[in-house]
Amino acid sequence: MTHERIELAPGLTISRVVTGLWQVADLERDGKTLDPQSTAPKMLPYAEAGLTTFDMADHYGSAEVIAGVFHKEVAKGPVQLLTKWVPAPGPVTRAGVREAVTRALTRLQVERIDLMQFHAWNYADPRWLDALFFLAELKKEGLIAHLGLTNFDTAHLRIVCSTGIPVVSNQVSYSLVDQRASGAMKDLCLEEGVQLLAYGTLAGGFLSDKWLGKPEPKNLQTWSEMKYKRFIDAAGGWARYQQMLEKVNTVARRHQVSIARVASRYILDQPAVGAVIVGARLGVSHHIDDTVGLFNLTLTAADLSEIKEALSALDAIPGDCGDEYRRPPFLTASGDLSHHLQSMPAPYPVKEGRDGRSKALSGTVWEDLAGFSRAIKKGNRILVSGTTATHGVLPIGGDDPAAQTHFIIDKIEGALQSLGGSLDQVVRTRIYLKNLSHWEPVSRAHGERFRDIQPANTLVKADLIGNPYLVEIEAEAML
Repeated sequence: MTHERIELAPGLTISRVVTGLWQVADLERDGKTLDPQSTAPKMLPYAEAGLTTFDMADHYGSAEVIAGVFHKEVAKGPVQLLTKWVPAPGPVTRAGVREAVTRALTRLQVERIDLMQFHAWNYADPRWLDALFFLAELKKEGLIAHLGLTNFDTAHLRIVCSTGIPVVSNQVSYSLVDQRASGAMKDLCLEEGVQLLAYGTLAGGFLSDKWLGKPEPKNLQTWSEMKYKRFIDAAGGWARYQQMLEKVNTVARRHQVSIARVASRYILDQPAVGAVIVGARLGVSHHIDDTVGLFNLTLTAADLSEIKEALSALDAIPGDCGDEYRRPPFLTASGDLSHHLQSMPAPYPVKEGRDGRSKALSGTVWEDLAGFSRAIKKGNRILVSGTTATHGVLPIGGDDPAAQTHFIIDKIEGALQSLGGSLDQVVRTRIYLKNLSHWEPVSRAHGERFRDIQPANTLVKADLIGNPYLVEIEAEAML
């Protein structure tokens, strides 16, 4: 049996099918806790079949603890343990990041984390960058071998890469139902040498023989089914999903394999995809033989053409990768973020000023030096000062004008959120460019963020203060 492996990063070679442990949390619903000693051996059949790489997170119930016991007491050879840190939005400290990494090390019973993947809830709160900077420090210290991201969209992956934060992967939803990663995300990953780790490849089991020709389910049992049924609805509904599934089944019958095997192989063959993640319900069910069998499946040009045609029957999932966790429609198990977050704190502190004005302060050196606020709210107007790609004293986005633009718009959005507004209430923007040749990437970035808002806009060439800064933007919103 062939086993495909890939060097995800120097010193880290993984299976191209990663076993995902998200469903440990589902198995521990209603106050249950799996016993690590009795559950860890249930990971062994995967490793013995060559699927030696496991993916988990700090919030996947006892997954890290179970994997730690497996690694230390049960595994008969090397395994790769990939995990995630998904902090609540709000303040980030160097000590808090160290505490989170130390907790993962303790649970996994390792001295160094193979791959630590980071998730950010609100890009308008720039403290997500602090978290990555502090993680990069712990990588230099040797507590983390490699850094990755999870659920990052294209714009913010660009910010991370152009700022020089060393990430090797981005874990995103990618399946026959969800093709968002096949566009700009794929292009940027190829440009930056970032590998995609594709989860949801089987859409919670919906991309399998089990559901072919079946009526639309009314009572879903697992979080995974609840989540991916929302994806199917967003892609056009049950009837169109069944039409797509039947066409994929035609390809599967031709090769005498399962729909699941074809669905995984198709994503595995996409550019920039390093591996697919297939979930495991430890001790409940597994499909190891079928999973390993996809390594021996080769899809022909005709197969690929038929599958691509089948996908054209579906609507595109809205937004970019990870948007399902940041904006409606929330394609999560519950349909909102209630089981993920308790609250969403304001990105910036707000102070009350004289004559009824409120001030939002982002803390850059420029605000104290020149005596101004990031934004002022008075009445139903919010005025946002000229904003550059600065976080504290650090320039963000390197020499990439698009990355700088996206970070500037994040700061504008953060100021608006802090004062009770939102980006879709912006009625005017003004853009100042140091180099007029950057007009197109800056305009395209502005277009991505304001496509459905379309405020009045002016773009001019201007000499900007500060060598790193290529773009400055100011904005006005009406509540």
